[in-house]
Amino acid sequence: MATVAPTRATLDDLYRTPEKAELIGGRIVIFMSTGRKPGRVGGRIYRSLDDYAAQHGGEAFPDNVGYAVPMMPSDPMRFIDGAPTCAVEVRSESDYGPAAEAEMAEKRADYFQAGTEVVWDVDTVAECVHVYRAADPDHAVTYRRGAMVEAEPAVPGWTVAVDWIFA
Repeated sequence: MATVAPTRATLDDLYRTPEKAELIGGRIVIFMSTGRKPGRVGGRIYRSLDDYAAQHGGEAFPDNVGYAVPMMPSDPMRFIDGAPTCAVEVRSESDYGPAAEAEMAEKRADYFQAGTEVVWDVDTVAECVHVYRAADPDHAVTYRRGAMVEAEPAVPGWTVAVDWIFA
């Protein structure tokens, strides 16, 4: 018996999705809103990166801003054209376990394939930041409390205290 491969979802399909969702590996993945701690952690990281961008140039964007890869015609009301230089994924309570780990790895692979240089995997349970780089995408450097986390080479000179992120 022949099987039919599912059709890969597109950005147009994602735009028509009313829920909070992302396009990962050709699939639309629905997400529920995040909780208090992941929201606060993500906000702190964004705040620090936005302050850095204001001083050194560039732009920082908070959660829920989409990126369209490959490049599409520019429309400031739609997704940002191209991949982020540095992506930060802050884990919510549903982002743990074998299925979530596989999905996070697939998402990182999508980022790196699109041209992202650095991906942070922010573990809100263990209170640490795993930093993956395009040059070695399968191995992370883990920063724990007491350390300063960085995003080289994507954001040269930017550092944030892990203690402050999780304060």
